Amino acid sequence: MDAQPRKILICTYGTRGDVEPFLALAKGLRAAECDVLLATSNRFSDFVQSHGVPFFPMSDESLAAIETPDGRAMMEGGAGLIRRMMAGIRLARRSGPINAELMRQVWAAAQSFTPDAIIFHSKLFAAAHVAEKLGVPAFLGALQPMIVPTNAFPAMGLPTLNVPGFNRLTYRLVNASFGALRKSANRFRDESLGLPPIKDARSVLFPPGAGTIPVLHAHSPSVLPRPEDWPAHAHVTGTLRLPPSEEFSPPQELVTFLESGPPPVFVGFGSMTSMDGKALGRLVSGALRKAGQRGVVAQGWAELDVDGGSDIIAIPPVQYSWLFPRMAAVVHHGGAGTTAEGFHAGVPCLICPFFGDQPGWGRLSVALGVAAQPIKRNRLNEERLAKGVVQITGSADLRAKANSLAEKLSREDGVQSAVGIVMRNWARRD
Repeated sequence: MDAQPRKILICTYGTRGDVEPFLALAKGLRAAECDVLLATSNRFSDFVQSHGVPFFPMSDESLAAIETPDGRAMMEGGAGLIRRMMAGIRLARRSGPINAELMRQVWAAAQSFTPDAIIFHSKLFAAAHVAEKLGVPAFLGALQPMIVPTNAFPAMGLPTLNVPGFNRLTYRLVNASFGALRKSANRFRDESLGLPPIKDARSVLFPPGAGTIPVLHAHSPSVLPRPEDWPAHAHVTGTLRLPPSEEFSPPQELVTFLESGPPPVFVGFGSMTSMDGKALGRLVSGALRKAGQRGVVAQGWAELDVDGGSDIIAIPPVQYSWLFPRMAAVVHHGGAGTTAEGFHAGVPCLICPFFGDQPGWGRLSVALGVAAQPIKRNRLNEERLAKGVVQITGSADLRAKANSLAEKLSREDGVQSAVGIVMRNWARRD
């Protein structure tokens, strides 16, 4: 390695599930003697810096929009078509100025740090254009396989159809969605970077002037193997997980609850919001009791308000890597990170997808033999949830396959794999 440490700017944006894998990678790169700056929403400042990673604050406004009534209506899917359409229109009007500000902040982060390379989340696509401006390599971190086309499976979250050519078509649809950002990307290239315009949708994420951009798919090859028709620059690293914190101490109330009876069922919907957290919490409580199971319910962004008692406890955020192995089963929304933690814990799962890639993880979990059939959020009721909980807690086959998958995953190290890919690409450029 050079006498001067490599400087790597990491740009990510979204919920904790979008930030934590990039933070894990940042720690791995620091262990490899790189200087790292992680740029993301200001609300994650304490979280990032508690892991010893330098932080660049970005606007919180986009995430705050999720917590508005319009954001909750769009997220939950049960608000009725007309209401959701109107909410979507209002959110779209806000998104342009917010996105423009995030692009400027990516450039500001790069100017403050002068990186030798940039690793970015697709939500901060401006980073690829900044890398072109600076003449440094860029790497796209993909938490879901939705960008690089393949015949093997559809873009994560889109339906599976036995129609020739359909799988590749789904990636064209994803690419078209990025094409809607081409005008704003070109405005940024002109006004901030002094670069010529890009001419097609693909160039929003992969501007030709930036050269080949390796894609780091942060899922396990044991969960979804690398397709044979992917190009050489598309990699599968394994899950990017934070190591357990030596300073983590679970709430004593939770420890006491776990020790007071058999392993409970975890239920939590992470960063998914709800128009009525009390009603959703009552639904969860009723389903757990109907299934005859004790429960640990994460309050999350939906602010679930459960009907308490000696058999159910509501909890603030805790380390899933500590909690999930202590559960009989886990029920969640199907975010990529939460799904991976369930797989690593070796317990059966039930996914209740809200939107986006979550239905894809639900279907994949069933295909792996570790989950009950998903229940979409807009079809979730007490009876269906109770039936699903009975299945995942009563099936020896699901548990055996979950244990087998976890054993395979325990032999992988996604962070070290990703660090190695970054370093090897650097070596080739040198």
